[in-house]
Amino acid sequence: MDTKFDFEQFSKDLVASVKSGKPLTGVDGVFTPLIKMVLEASLEGEINEHVKTTKTTKNRRNGSGKKKMESSLGSFELQTPRDRNGSFEPQTVSKRQVTISSDIDKKILGLYGLGMSYSDIQSHLREMYDFEISDGTISSITDRIIPEIKEWQNRPLESVYPILWLDAMHYKVREDGQVKSKAVYSVLGVSMEGTKEVLGIYFGTSESSSFWRQVLNNLKERGVDDVFIACIDNLNGFGDAIEDYFPQTEVQLCLVHQMRNSAKYCTYNDLREVMKDLKAIYKASTEQLGLEALAAAELKWGKKYPSIFKSWHKHWDRLANLYKFTPQLKRIMYTTNPIESYHRMIRKVTKTKGAFSSENAILKQVYLAIQNAHTRWNGQIFAWASIRNDLNSYFSERIK
Repeated sequence: MDTKFDFEQFSKDLVASVKSGKPLTGVDGVFTPLIKMVLEASLEGEINEHVKTTKTTKNRRNGSGKKKMESSLGSFELQTPRDRNGSFEPQTVSKRQVTISSDIDKKILGLYGLGMSYSDIQSHLREMYDFEISDGTISSITDRIIPEIKEWQNRPLESVYPILWLDAMHYKVREDGQVKSKAVYSVLGVSMEGTKEVLGIYFGTSESSSFWRQVLNNLKERGVDDVFIACIDNLNGFGDAIEDYFPQTEVQLCLVHQMRNSAKYCTYNDLREVMKDLKAIYKASTEQLGLEALAAAELKWGKKYPSIFKSWHKHWDRLANLYKFTPQLKRIMYTTNPIESYHRMIRKVTKTKGAFSSENAILKQVYLAIQNAHTRWNGQIFAWASIRNDLNSYFSERIK
């Protein structure tokens, strides 16, 4: 069977189809032979490998059969290779499978979700199946998830989340002939069952507390009534915004961000010793001991680095919230590391992009990466039973 795909002829047929009004999909659609060729090329590779590995049993090819397949691009007749002893069990299309609409889409979306660019996907398909596919076709396939994304963005949320982490990433987008920076706001939460969940992603021109207010309003509109603890960086006005929308929430500023900001003011020679003294502040078991560690560090370094301690005093009320809780709770609330870890997962699949063609292009890739992250997060976070007991102690009247 000749599995070589004639891309030149396919391109001509595509142009002719558009001019004549012939459908691109369906029984007579021009894209249907493309899917047929992909599957038959893959089956050919499978049968050749199978015959090779079963050669000791004197197995060999035994012609091919035919069956009608239904796909998202239309129906077609597929030639299915057979072997003499009947041991061939194809993986591309199983013996009893007659529908491949979701499978084909998932294969393309899977490659895209792993961070492959259109050219990467084209190269992969060219090497694996010896055929070409256009940017437009790949874009059409990946665009099919946009309604699913919109539904996901507007899905109802739980009424109570014990912990939220909120932070933003930044990407370059081509817009109106220029490359512009966009902030992608993310909200990562833990449910009362201890499972991590991305509650939403939002686009803004830059990170600001005013835009975070729109995000918080969206969370309330989707059903969130209460948040016990919110972990954030010290963006000006961010904590006030959270407390306006969720007055009972304990806002915890990230200690790691606070340490990084402090480090900016230190000389290299003093950095290690200053960081050691500052670390003693949030390692203290009580707020009183933390204040004593802050006073000791300020006595030692305050004249040389006054800006460091001005910041600690300014943000102390929200830095010190962690002292109210047990070590188990402190461990997951003193830093925004969980959402930064999530961001690293996202950047692994977006780092190859110098600039995205549109917000939708970012949205598709980030959404697919989130679905992969949810698969990895299957199950409760570490020591959740103990943390849940602590939450029951501190927030019993607010747990529904």
